[in-house]
Amino acid sequence: MQNPFGNGNNGNNGDNNEGPNGLPVPPNYATVVKEEGDIRISKVGFSYTTFLFSFLVPIFRGDWYNLLCMLGVNLGVVLGLYSIHFSSIQTFNIVTSVLQFALSFVWGYLYNLMYFRHLFNRGYKPATQRSKDLLTSSGYLPKAKK
Repeated sequence: MQNPFGNGNNGNNGDNNEGPNGLPVPPNYATVVKEEGDIRISKVGFSYTTFLFSFLVPIFRGDWYNLLCMLGVNLGVVLGLYSIHFSSIQTFNIVTSVLQFALSFVWGYLYNLMYFRHLFNRGYKPATQRSKDLLTSSGYLPKAKK
């Protein structure tokens, strides 16, 4: 199969057919696998889906641990916000909107890291050397000690 994410006719340099049944995977995606054969493919880097849809992403991935972490942090921020006395409801609404945007931005940066780290704790390993190099260079995997 021709790799739509590769370099075309540059040999195997652009090939990363590590998806199910040898399907190509985009260059900024990593594949991790468990000994039982369970495969997970996810993006490395900023998660635009988490930025836009926040709690729906861990629900659709079945990532209940990180969903509860996100809900807990957001609940703590909201309860902290309600403990502050504001002079008007308009000020409260502005502060709430700014904090919600800031939290969405933070979750966009952190969610994929949290997702991969949780998978590693559950026994997943990088499926290929390319995935391992990508995860290590992005700081998702600790660098090997020499």
